[in-house]
Amino acid sequence: MTRRHTLTRSNIYPLSADKTRMLKALRFALIALAAPLAISACGDDSSSTQKSTAVQSARANASQVDIKLFSLNALAKQPEIVDCTLENGDDAQCAKLVVKYLPDEMEIGPFCPTTLDDKGGIWDWDGTKAGLYRLDKAFLTMLSEQGYIFYDEDGTVHVVDNATSRPTVDHACIQVSEDQDVKITVLIPTTPVMADKATPMGVVSKVGIALAGVPIFSDAPSVQHTGHLPALDTCAGHVDPGGWYHYHGTSSDIDSVYAHEHVDAKCSNLPQDPAGLFGYAFDGVPIYGSVDANNVMPTDLDECNGHTGLIADSGVSAYHYHSTNEFPNLPKCLKGVVAKNNFSTTAQAGVGARPPEGTNMTRNEPPGGGRPGAKNMSGNGQMVPPGFADAAKKLGVSETQLMQAMDDAGGPQADLAKVAKALNVTEAELKVALPERPKR
Repeated sequence: MTRRHTLTRSNIYPLSADKTRMLKALRFALIALAAPLAISACGDDSSSTQKSTAVQSARANASQVDIKLFSLNALAKQPEIVDCTLENGDDAQCAKLVVKYLPDEMEIGPFCPTTLDDKGGIWDWDGTKAGLYRLDKAFLTMLSEQGYIFYDEDGTVHVVDNATSRPTVDHACIQVSEDQDVKITVLIPTTPVMADKATPMGVVSKVGIALAGVPIFSDAPSVQHTGHLPALDTCAGHVDPGGWYHYHGTSSDIDSVYAHEHVDAKCSNLPQDPAGLFGYAFDGVPIYGSVDANNVMPTDLDECNGHTGLIADSGVSAYHYHSTNEFPNLPKCLKGVVAKNNFSTTAQAGVGARPPEGTNMTRNEPPGGGRPGAKNMSGNGQMVPPGFADAAKKLGVSETQLMQAMDDAGGPQADLAKVAKALNVTEAELKVALPERPKR
């Protein structure tokens, strides 16, 4: 049974409830992004020159990422600003955060329902009748009609803890137990550096970290790829195979998605604020809810769900991401450059796992999970479904290239002709190399 914690608004320092304090911090923190605008418009007059100098000075003494905004409940040690190297080779400064497996007093779950009469978390189904659903009898019986049977004749749901056992059935609801010893270290550039081209988010790609101190990842693995369902709770989070909790959505605005998608659910572990700052992406760009400073949903978002505009009522115009009212309500790509080695955990398994030497290994390596460099992890940390590593080898391409081509061509229902063309192989070669779909 999943342990329960309670996270109150007062325990988050400071989230959107204390907007005045946060916005004062952001006014100074985000002025760094306004500097290039001020410099380019300065002209020749002395007042403009003075303004430019002032902005440059502010930029030199301020970071966009404000480490004071992160929840004290989540921190395993005091955050700090450190020297780091970006993926493009540039030297930079990064916010270094070391967080716990789960913020103190945070409530998580429910995940998998025990029986058909129970209500669990949520799932974004990508098969027939695609959409966001509550994990309940209606959803699970709908899946059974499509050949994905997650329960016995008596209505008992197949629930498996991948930390201790492996599924013995074709289709199981995955609910992982926590590891209280895990620590997670992240590096976020304090000031964004825009990349030459955006980096798309695939399956379980690293997105960023919430102010609550919870890591953020993109889409969870598809049931159609793995055969199993790693249940999310109603805040769009679940426990990684390594034992630490993370989000798969902009959880501070997830209730807006439920309202739009007509899903009977509410987030219980994070206060909701569609205009609030949710966290920072791994490129240093802030992630906000679905509405802008005027409490209006922006209509000029780019392919990454970002735009340049006013940050709340700070008076500062800067590039930032917004959530949407459709799940997953996260940035679809990252515009900026991320830091090298920007995510690691002391966990025994799962994403970013780097257990200390001498660790007594007690947890399983789950389907689709694993340590960086393992066969089921691509070079960029994206989770690779079982069999895809071997397929990439047969095709003479990298796992990252194969996964990206599949995602670009439709994900689980990818147009194989498009995938083959992108990889410069024949469709016949692709079909032979790819693993069979899970049993139905």
